[in-house]
Amino acid sequence: MATLVFAAPAPVGAETLNGALTKAYRANPVLNSDRAGVRAQDENVPRALSQLRPRVKTDTFLGAERRRSVNNATDISNGDYLDPVFTQSIQNNQGAPRSAILSVEQPLFDGLKAINSTRAAEANVYAARQRLRLTESRVLLDVVSAYMNVMRDTAILQLHESNVSVLGEQLRQVKERYAAGQITLTDIAQAEARLSAGRAQAAAARATVEASIGAYKKVVGDEPNKLVPASPIDNLLPKTREEAERIALVEHPIACAALHDADAADLQVLVAEGDFMPTFSLVGNVYTQSDIDGRGNRAVGAQVLGKLSIPLYSGGETSARVRQAKETAGQKKFDVDVARAELMSLVRANWGSLQAAKAQVTAAQAQVKAAERALTGVREEAKAGQRTTLDILNAQYELLGARIGLVLAQRDRVVASYGVMAAAGRLSAATLGLKVEEYDAGVHFDQVKDLWFGPDTPGAANR
Repeated sequence: MATLVFAAPAPVGAETLNGALTKAYRANPVLNSDRAGVRAQDENVPRALSQLRPRVKTDTFLGAERRRSVNNATDISNGDYLDPVFTQSIQNNQGAPRSAILSVEQPLFDGLKAINSTRAAEANVYAARQRLRLTESRVLLDVVSAYMNVMRDTAILQLHESNVSVLGEQLRQVKERYAAGQITLTDIAQAEARLSAGRAQAAAARATVEASIGAYKKVVGDEPNKLVPASPIDNLLPKTREEAERIALVEHPIACAALHDADAADLQVLVAEGDFMPTFSLVGNVYTQSDIDGRGNRAVGAQVLGKLSIPLYSGGETSARVRQAKETAGQKKFDVDVARAELMSLVRANWGSLQAAKAQVTAAQAQVKAAERALTGVREEAKAGQRTTLDILNAQYELLGARIGLVLAQRDRVVASYGVMAAAGRLSAATLGLKVEEYDAGVHFDQVKDLWFGPDTPGAANR
């Protein structure tokens, strides 16, 4: 029967929902894109740490020089200002001047900007990881929806195709009864109209199935293959809506990311305030110069200097940045409240959808049974001449609608259970027990946070 479509035994080589979730976890492009984004965010930590590391550079100059200098000087004053006695020295120099300098600068104090920048970068990394959790949850929920949509639409297509077969048989019986003189041409027209409508509905159902298959392939990466009926995950859900709300406030990645964003914003205030403070660094230079002031001369030297910079006035730009950072920090704190309010609304909506889906499945099952009994009764009454062909067709259509309603309710029942899990912030590969190596965002972070040099990215073993 059509009501058993979601409870049929699994065929050999069939795809399960957990199998589809596993494929998506490994290869979904949206998830992989966000993982790469988190790895890029990791690099802001060594960038911040680099502000306290030495700077080493070398400058080299090589060129050509041609210079003529003329010097006039009074030799012995003769008291005649109109015709003084003077000497003139003329010197022509040419050569190929060369110089090189190696400079090392080690910051010693930068107003605590590097330390605070590093802490802010780490907070942003933690926020990015939470957003990766959110992406994972959304992708997994999309997979569940796509999986159940394919099952739902396939089942509905089967119902419509079965309905076409039943209507075809109904038309054949109507024609036999007409030939026997029991009914009129009106009955044949009614049966033919319903058969044409049934074929049109079947064609539309086929198009819907193709669209669902396309959506499935988009999130999973493969074509659906003999999908196995899925069950709700009620055993993993919180017992009450209030418990789900408490869990969401603490564990949901939206709330966690908002808190990390607020921490990073507070630290950015300290970074901006660091520009009011003096900076001190140690500078060492080693240099060599040749043929700078004529051919044949040369100079070699080294120096160690202390460099102290004290900001006095920047036209108000630093003050503006500090005020701006404070306002941004205040905004991020409000964003935490916004996130929590959104989560409460999300949990309530999904919890309500789950309860409604449960009720709809029970009601749809009762409706199907009643519609089946009604169709059987109408057919028996029609044999006795108490019902018309139209009564049979209407009863058949009502049964089709009841069965489709049950399929829809079964689909919504499964998806709603995963929706509650996602709203509570616990929909992940780990909680679902997927047989997959869980992506650990901390591996790349540990690989790069203390790197001093090297443009190559770490190996992709954990990607």
